[in-house]
Amino acid sequence: MQTPFKAAAIHAAPVFLDRKQTTEKAVSLMREAARNGASLVAFPETFIPAFPVWAALWAPIDNHDLFERMCAESVFVDGPEIGRLRAEARDLGIVVSMGISERSRASGGAIWNSNVIIGHDGALLNLHRKLVPTFYEKLIWAAGDGAGLRVVDTTVGRIGQLICGENTNPLARYALMAQGEQLHISTWPPIWPTRRPAGGGNFDNVAANRIRAAAHCFEAKVFGLVTAGVLDKAARDFLVDRDPSIAEVVDRTPPAASFFVDPTGAQIGEALQADEGIVYAQIDLAACIEPKQFHDVVGYYNRFDIFDVSIDRRRLAPAAFRGEGHRSEPFVEDTADRLLPSELA
Repeated sequence: MQTPFKAAAIHAAPVFLDRKQTTEKAVSLMREAARNGASLVAFPETFIPAFPVWAALWAPIDNHDLFERMCAESVFVDGPEIGRLRAEARDLGIVVSMGISERSRASGGAIWNSNVIIGHDGALLNLHRKLVPTFYEKLIWAAGDGAGLRVVDTTVGRIGQLICGENTNPLARYALMAQGEQLHISTWPPIWPTRRPAGGGNFDNVAANRIRAAAHCFEAKVFGLVTAGVLDKAARDFLVDRDPSIAEVVDRTPPAASFFVDPTGAQIGEALQADEGIVYAQIDLAACIEPKQFHDVVGYYNRFDIFDVSIDRRRLAPAAFRGEGHRSEPFVEDTADRLLPSELA
């Protein structure tokens, strides 16, 4: 039986479009959470280096410089920023989930909306790339693949993770349920503008995210950790200084919230929304068992003779190279999963 543990959902802003300073801020938050007894610490969507909210605010013909800067400040999975986080996770003995904008070794202009899970020993346990960028995100990120649709064994339990709108995809969620997921991490942007506030009808991301988290936790009988970013004053002023006409959109679009959900779909404790901070919850995975007596969709409460679900977890690659004396081997982007914690010293 798994020992109960304390989890931390980071509700914070990056140092906008600055991967080095954001990494140091992340390390500081990891240390704070660990001091407060957290064994699992999870960060928001693309915390390093930022969420590209400008893609919702202006036409792409006006954003070339921001795309170039986003690419330059995105991180390689085997680069120094992830190495820094892995070393810190090892030193603190905690499990870390981090949202990143990931750079490609094959292309200077290809980036992914990704998430890494780091073990208590600094090992890189999983790299997941968002399957389909949502709405205006398609102007920034490339589509991911199924290689990261994995539930990983950690010292605190079996953890699965999906990014933002992927939590609306029942097949992606089922892929994690079918691997014995016990705790589900969902990551979100600081704001999600879909309409100008004056016209009404804007997407209520707080309500939508709560529905999606509750639905998954209820269906999978798992705990949920919801972590969202914050658009701080520095990022807000950067955007508004560039174009004062978007101030109303930025200021009146509701900020996202961070919170926890139990295996019945009920929220645990309070949520953080407006201000930066850390939300904590005590997690006892034994509470996942009783609800499965009622509905276990990856156990008795299904008809596997009727439904046939197949998931392709091959890593997509731009080319397969054949060299003299070498077997055919695809281009590998996530080389960091082969690094041992000792190599980070």
